Amino acid sequence: MEDAYASSLLVAMAEELRADDRALCHELVLGVLRRRLWLDTALQHFASRRIESLDLPVRVALRIGLYQLRFLGRIPPSAAVNESVNLVRAARVRSAASLINAVLRRATREPDYDPATDVADPVEKLAIETSHPQWLIQRWVDAFGLAETAALALANNAAAPVAFRLTTKALKGENPSAQIIGELEAAGAQVSRSRVAPDAWRVSSPGTARDSGRANAGAILRKLSGDGLIYFQDEASQLVAHLLGARAGDRVLDVSAAPGSKTTHIAALQPQAMIVAGDVHEHRVRTLRDLAKIQGADLIRLVVHDATLRLPFADALFDRVLVDAPCSGTGTLRHNPEIRWRLKPLDIAELASKQKRILANAAAMVRRGGLILYSTCAAEPDENEAVVRDFIESHKDFQPAPLALSHDLLTDAGAIRTWPHRHDVDGFFIMAFRRRV
Repeated sequence: MEDAYASSLLVAMAEELRADDRALCHELVLGVLRRRLWLDTALQHFASRRIESLDLPVRVALRIGLYQLRFLGRIPPSAAVNESVNLVRAARVRSAASLINAVLRRATREPDYDPATDVADPVEKLAIETSHPQWLIQRWVDAFGLAETAALALANNAAAPVAFRLTTKALKGENPSAQIIGELEAAGAQVSRSRVAPDAWRVSSPGTARDSGRANAGAILRKLSGDGLIYFQDEASQLVAHLLGARAGDRVLDVSAAPGSKTTHIAALQPQAMIVAGDVHEHRVRTLRDLAKIQGADLIRLVVHDATLRLPFADALFDRVLVDAPCSGTGTLRHNPEIRWRLKPLDIAELASKQKRILANAAAMVRRGGLILYSTCAAEPDENEAVVRDFIESHKDFQPAPLALSHDLLTDAGAIRTWPHRHDVDGFFIMAFRRRV
């Protein structure tokens, strides 16, 4: 579980908490992850020492306390301070209780202190203001400019909307959209169609019970998900299966399929296609199998393979091939804010090299006239434009295939680019190529 995302762990423990406690827990965990650099820089001022010199439980307690003081006005300052003191005591670091108390009390006496105010360098200043690693901000400034980077980084610290789609199991029913959406709206949820992805739904407000006899919409969403009738998936991510365009009778290969979001979506959109899905890790393939089973997509054929090596199929066997490549995930920081702290500069170059190998191996599987779709949830040009440019130069038997979508999502090169700050969805890159006949 060490590499699990906080959002996934929070979902796993959702039923153990009351609704109000669940909401506060989500806010504290994800909020502290999103604001970590700002919090740490401010805490160094209030503590008059480097934050790295403190034990991890002390750092975490201080971050949680300061986050409540600065970003959660509904919590009384005394309660925020006391809870942080109690946290270190519970972590058996009782000796730090007086330090926690002193640091957070000073923070309450200096409510207007901003650690970015006196920083002259614009990149460093933006990094602190938006709590992103400075090296990542510098990369984005070099690629997109300062203004665009500021907009992107600010958007990354906002909570992402809840989006979902109907599953294979749901779509077997009569008029499933009306039934499911009606149930959510009856519980007080505000549900609307996506403006980005076909057949995607967005919950603008989870809603709460209006009386003790009615379940709130959040509980209904969790039940619908647990029953395999809906699947939570960002709207940009849902674009991928639509753009792959599998048809009845097609042979479809998803080469890096786990945990199965896009594979099961392909199956829901085209249950008469023959779908093969693979991943390098056996336990992740088991996860995919479980996901397919709960969604009623039982006909997906699963295989364990390493897509960086030659794939275990005959060449030119498939009509449609999806390469949803392993990537840095920098387009998903609203959902998974800890990525910014786990990622290192060298990781992006290593990922780009892996992506090129996977794309080349997958291309050998495409029949003449067939389609290959490349996608990532990364913002980095190295993982996107540079990868497909290399592919075009080294694979003359492929040509870019047009993608029929709204013009504001298309780049000059014919790829799809979505952005948190422009489209209020995850940052995705999608491009298609057709093998010449």
